[in-house]
Amino acid sequence: MRIHRPLPDVTVLADRLEVPGIGHLPVNAFVLHAAEPVVVDTGLGLPDRNFLHDLGSVLDPADVRWIWLTHPDRDHTGGLLDLLAAAPQARVITPFLGVGILSTECPLPMDRVFLLNPGQTISVGDRALRSFRPPLFDSPATTGFQDLSNGVVFSSDCFGAPLPTAELADCDDVRAVPPSDLQAGQLLWATVDSPWVHVVDAARYRGTIDPLRASDAPAVLSSHLPPALACTDRLLDTLLLAPQADPFVGPDQRALEEMLASFEPAPAG
Repeated sequence: MRIHRPLPDVTVLADRLEVPGIGHLPVNAFVLHAAEPVVVDTGLGLPDRNFLHDLGSVLDPADVRWIWLTHPDRDHTGGLLDLLAAAPQARVITPFLGVGILSTECPLPMDRVFLLNPGQTISVGDRALRSFRPPLFDSPATTGFQDLSNGVVFSSDCFGAPLPTAELADCDDVRAVPPSDLQAGQLLWATVDSPWVHVVDAARYRGTIDPLRASDAPAVLSSHLPPALACTDRLLDTLLLAPQADPFVGPDQRALEEMLASFEPAPAG
């Protein structure tokens, strides 16, 4: 995991996954250094990851007051229970559906939950965070938020992009990614993660993007993209293209069998 600080009050805990046939996908969690510190998502749930240890290099986990769970997919909840144990004053911010989905695997104690719906605002001491549903999402429990003190947007999966190389996936600023690679990666991710985008009403879809453009966000922090500083309009322009992008079609069983056969040793001759 790479840890860096692209903004004065935000630290990125940056991980990534190589997805065969797709690319190198950033997987980010964040620390918002508010008066009441906020951890945004808790990393990958893989045996070789230790989110709590990595977080400890940024701040004492016991100081965490809020855990904003953008949605309860396993690439966002890896260290959730460990962090709740280490941060006894922390509460999990999620809508009601997030609690329900988590209850099938790791039920949350209800006194540690703060239910927040899109459009609502929460104070974290020195600033307010306004929840919203991003234009693209793969879970009905997804929420992002805007920091009303500076306009920075935390967008969950929205704006994500698998990138051609590990180096690009690890970069500190998405402007280091060639524009053609960034647009192709964003559109691929949109069709993989939100396949419903091909059947939406165009005007209503645009209506979910316009408020973000009007917010004039100076930075977008996505779970699956390097930090996007001073390029919000470019990201939004790409989202508008998603309904017309080619639908993603994954490998079928024949392709899987051909791939497995290619791994088999050649017969002795």
